[in-house]
This record gives sequence, structure tokens and C-alpha cells, in this order.
Amino acid sequence: QEHLVESGGGLVQTGGSLRVSCAASGFTLDGYAVGWFRQVPGKGREGVACISASGQTTDYARSVEGRFTISRDNAKNTGYLQMIDLKSDDSDVYYCATRKTRWGCSLEAPNYTHWGQGTQVTVSS
Repeated sequence: QEHLVESGGGLVQTGGSLRVSCAASGFTLDGYAVGWFRQVPGKGREGVACISASGQTTDYARSVEGRFTISRDNAKNTGYLQMIDLKSDDSDVYYCATRKTRWGCSLEAPNYTHWGQGTQVTVSS
């Protein structure tokens, strides 16, 4: 079976850093764009960052640009989201997702087919 498992969430103070990971099993991430999302009450899942299958294209939500960095290691079949200068508004469950495409990436949740269960990130002041 195909699975995505997020890890690395936790509690961090305002201004702190955290890296969350997304490990794929049952399939290879090669050929898949990877996205990170978080839940917005009443609005569904908000795209935070995405990276193309080649790793050459990335996109970020304005609220995290300059603070979050998305990356991938196809050899490890894993995607990453490095977060720095965390703010209380960043507290949320973070989900990774994949979309089979070799072209670009998207911050729109409906474009993604595989989803992980999420990892909680809590930023305390």
C-alpha cells in the first residue's frame, strides 16, 4: 500500500525552528510533486509550500515565504519542510501530499492524491 508518514512536529517557542519530514512507502516519490499543507478553520487545507518532481521548482504561501524551505531527497524517498522564525499563527497540523506530475507544483489541495495523517506543530509564545 502507498503511504505518506509525516514526522518531526512538536512544541517550539516563538522564533524557533523545526523540520518536518514526509516519508513515502509503497511507492517512489520520483515523478511526484510534493506539497505541504495546514488546516485553516472554515477554509480547508491551505497550501504552505510545494516542490516539483525535479526539485527545480518551488512555491510558497506568502505567509511563510522567507521562513520556510521545502526540499526533497528522492534517494531517501522523503520530503522535508524546514521552518524557521516560527510564529504562533504557524501552529497547526501539517500534512504532506503528493501529486503524480513531472511539471511544476501546486499549492491547491484538490490537485493532490496521496495524503499523510499529519504532524502537529505548536508554537508557544
